[in-house]
Amino acid sequence: MSTFENEDTLARVPLPALEDTCARFLEWSAPLLNQEELADAEAAVREFGRPDGPGPKLHADLVRYDADPATHSWLDAFWPARYLGRRDRIALNANFFFLFREAPLHGFAEPQVERAAGLIAAAVNYKAQLDDERIPPIATRGNPLSMAQHKFLFSTTRIPGPVQDTVRAPYSDEWQGPSTARHIVVFQRGNAYQMNVIGPDGRPYSLDDLAAGLREVRKAGAARAATDTAVGHLTTMARAEWAAARDRLAALDPGNAASLDTIETALFCVCLEDLTPADDLAAGDQLLHGDSGNRWFDKAVSLIVFADGTAGINVEHCELDGTTILSFVDALLGASPEEHAAQSGAAAQGVPAIEPVTFVLDDALRADVDAAARSFAQYGADTATVTLPFDEFGVDEVKRLRMSPDAFAQMAYQLAHKRAKGFTGATYESIATRQYRRGRTEAMRVVTPEVQRFVSTFDDPAASPEQRRAAFRAAADKHVERAKQCQAGAAPEQHLWQLQLIQKWRGDALGVPEAPRLYETPGWLTMRDDYLSTSSAPSANISYFGFGATSSRCIGIAYVLLPDRFNLFLSTPRPVADMMYTFADRLREALRELRDLLDEQ
Repeated sequence: MSTFENEDTLARVPLPALEDTCARFLEWSAPLLNQEELADAEAAVREFGRPDGPGPKLHADLVRYDADPATHSWLDAFWPARYLGRRDRIALNANFFFLFREAPLHGFAEPQVERAAGLIAAAVNYKAQLDDERIPPIATRGNPLSMAQHKFLFSTTRIPGPVQDTVRAPYSDEWQGPSTARHIVVFQRGNAYQMNVIGPDGRPYSLDDLAAGLREVRKAGAARAATDTAVGHLTTMARAEWAAARDRLAALDPGNAASLDTIETALFCVCLEDLTPADDLAAGDQLLHGDSGNRWFDKAVSLIVFADGTAGINVEHCELDGTTILSFVDALLGASPEEHAAQSGAAAQGVPAIEPVTFVLDDALRADVDAAARSFAQYGADTATVTLPFDEFGVDEVKRLRMSPDAFAQMAYQLAHKRAKGFTGATYESIATRQYRRGRTEAMRVVTPEVQRFVSTFDDPAASPEQRRAAFRAAADKHVERAKQCQAGAAPEQHLWQLQLIQKWRGDALGVPEAPRLYETPGWLTMRDDYLSTSSAPSANISYFGFGATSSRCIGIAYVLLPDRFNLFLSTPRPVADMMYTFADRLREALRELRDLLDEQ
């Protein structure tokens, strides 16, 4: 089957009934509220959902939108509002990374060049297969998944806007079909270079040619760019500020617009780093928020390669979710560079063309670049991170104990959080919904009454092992049930969030001029104010997955569940770092204790 053959036949994302969403909202938020707050939420829901209330009017408009033949999903407008509408910086706050598994580079005189050339060859091969729609559509348990996100892997760049960003990409009205670009942009010490990776006749360059081109880049970029000239720093700014700076940059000199075009149309970026990471944590930090002068955080895909050949990827999130990037990375690392080059028909063509990508800057723009660099360096320093490699057991052992590995991990997080902080806090988990047309993710809220009983029972000295086990399994079963609700499109948060957006966009015309009180209640605000923000990436081809925390008190948990181990990357603002370190210690204990409890049966 061709890559995109299933897209028009996939089921549409189900639009829940308003009364079902309201009931689930109360059910999902109730464990986090006291009696007074719950009563207030219940009253607000009654106001919202009454026949002449705002809810039915807003929902009716959404029903009309969903019924439009031009609409792929009732979430079509939601995703741009959520991702492209955010006005803070996306670097560290929204972009995510994967640290690739180690590659056998011993014996190579130039491990960085060899690894980078191999990754480029693999990515170009993947693009060739995608262009011809030869990437097999992915299926889970026999059910096909949407491949629409794959259209944003190459030559895709987020463009800052004063109110909402846009996306420049192929497969669009302006640029129909695959990207025709033949170049990538390589960053070296804050200098940027255009490098062709596909020859004039459409054949990819050979591995030796790519390596020669990278050597030329390293030679040309041997002198580190002055901080106030490395324009990549600007991509770390808050979006409206970056939009204004980009406009001034493009207007200052015709060459600047051409340089922006070169970067934005490039197939992807490759960032060569001088340093050799001391460990996985150092590598993760660099992948998440490394030298911003050596990045273009608006680029959909940036492959980052360190001096010793350690490598990973930084991803702009607006059109790409982790599951899509996982399948891309699995393909890149699933065969040798030589195999990828042979599959793509790569041929020796000489050293690829290398051109510097430069910008003319005035004093004001240089000051902006310098300020952005200093601000982001401080922002990165103010983010605390830790890796938690747990190699005592993994997915295989949890399955042997007859439990969902994800539920096991999530219950461990809840127990560790209760022990570290003394309470159960709002927890987000991303649930993939790509079985639907243009499906992306659903927001799952992990805390349930069963979770609360579990964490309370587990540390009750009067509770027997049987009681602890029963509470643990009940909470895990509820977790699996709720995850299935999300996968079935029966979750409340995004539905209510979209109705809130409709009120902002068209409330006056729909007879809902004021924001409904529901969105000001502790029920809505508390349910979405995360203490833990979690997402998983199951693949043996990555060592770690990571992202930044989502609030001033949140711990971000990116977890890789592998057959024999769990690898977690935690992040949080530095002022609350001690609590994250305590949480990590309690989590190690919780994983062991939960496994031992189940093994006693």
